[in-house]
Amino acid sequence: MRSVRLLAATVLSLLLAACATAPGPNADTASTSASTSAGQTAAPVVNVDQQPVASLKGPAKDLWARIRQGFSMPDLQSSAVDDRADWYAQRPDAFRRMVDRSNRYLYHIVEELERRNMPTELALLPFVESAFNPQAVSSAKAAGMWQFIPSTGKTYNLKQNVFQDERRDVLASTDAALDYLSKLHDQFGDWQLALAAYNWGEGAVARAIARNQAAGLSTDYVNLNMPAETRMYVPKLQAVKNIIANPERYGVTLPDIPNHPYFVTVTTSRDIDVTLAAKLANLPMDEFKALNPSFNRPVILGASNPQILLPYDNAETFQYNLNTYRGGLSSWTAVTVGNRERVEVLAARLKVDPDTIREINRIPKGMRLKAGSTVVVPRTDGPKESAPDISPELAENATMAVEPDLPDLRRVVVRAGKRDTVTALSRRYGVTVAQIRAWNQLPGEAIPRGHNVVLMLPQARAGSRGGPVRVVRVSAAAGRATTTRVPTAKVAGKPVVKAKPVASASTSAKRKKR
Repeated sequence: MRSVRLLAATVLSLLLAACATAPGPNADTASTSASTSAGQTAAPVVNVDQQPVASLKGPAKDLWARIRQGFSMPDLQSSAVDDRADWYAQRPDAFRRMVDRSNRYLYHIVEELERRNMPTELALLPFVESAFNPQAVSSAKAAGMWQFIPSTGKTYNLKQNVFQDERRDVLASTDAALDYLSKLHDQFGDWQLALAAYNWGEGAVARAIARNQAAGLSTDYVNLNMPAETRMYVPKLQAVKNIIANPERYGVTLPDIPNHPYFVTVTTSRDIDVTLAAKLANLPMDEFKALNPSFNRPVILGASNPQILLPYDNAETFQYNLNTYRGGLSSWTAVTVGNRERVEVLAARLKVDPDTIREINRIPKGMRLKAGSTVVVPRTDGPKESAPDISPELAENATMAVEPDLPDLRRVVVRAGKRDTVTALSRRYGVTVAQIRAWNQLPGEAIPRGHNVVLMLPQARAGSRGGPVRVVRVSAAAGRATTTRVPTAKVAGKPVVKAKPVASASTSAKRKKR
């Protein structure tokens, strides 16, 4: 709530009149909105956090001046800093795009930094991390404008599920990033080392410091042995700081950013389509998504107590339109599959388009759902006023996992002949050498005569054999050998010798006696 109170720094005496019919910020929205069972009202009462803008303005006339006043980190002077500053200055259009994106978020970040007595240079860190793009994703799967990897996000309580990824949430990720930076500063006692740890990892920085201490070397940032990316990390931030501090020196013109909140927080207790929310706010979709990038699906779940950010000029419009809207709010629902299931089969059962399911849930072609997966699907009869919302349990705990859509496999045990090798069996049964070794923990090429070898084969080939190899046992393996552990069988045009399946070794012996 601290983020909400600070963020909701808005507004406007106009909103006070608009909120006259709505409960105040401390009211229980669950008690004033309709239930999620049939018969609920279509337009729930919403809350808009509000606070007079004048009470939150600092002495500075614009936000840039306020940021400069809060600079308190020691400057880093090096050729790397000069190089990065020149690089930004020589690309004014790209720098301007970064600054234009930042104006949505900077006020909130500065407010939080000042509340925590932290240097305002840190408000510029998303320039380095993500160019202030809350949708940014790195090759290491770091997400959001503060670039949290999944594990660190979980450490700092950033929710990551089917419906929402708070690593991209403006409020939650900012709180988490500043918590993490504050913790790193407490650990290392130096902001430059804290920044290096934010980029490289606290363990890596601690080990680098220990190595320098053992060698009798200085342990400050410039003297540590670190990767090139981390070596340039603080210089990049210093370069941005230098440009913001003295834009005229670099030929840069900074756009004015007013020293007041850009957005307010709106809360609703009902599911609502993202497209409808943007429409009711009279806001272009790209602007709505820029402020609300954490929603993974085309529906915002009321059960998750969502914080919807809107420019404060649009908050009154949204509140009025939502409270007077009488249609269905959500055209989406969610289903959980009990067993692994192909998207086409699920779509046929629900009578919806399979391509829509794949697109909305980001399921690649050639993949199927694992058991227990929750997917968002269209309501087959469209949005209804009385349609139940997605449950709080799903909103909090829903997961989705996929696996390659391979044929069902059977576990086949064959007995190796005198001349059989791993390569020979690989060619005969259309699987790879690596697969046979993994299934049987075979370190090399040789297989002892009479050794039982496990193969995982599609059912159509489960009884195939050739040469001196004799099938000992065939059993269903679909429930045990999942595709996460069993590599894909590759036939690649190689012939598979057909032979009559032998049910067991004892049956084979009886046939020989005859």
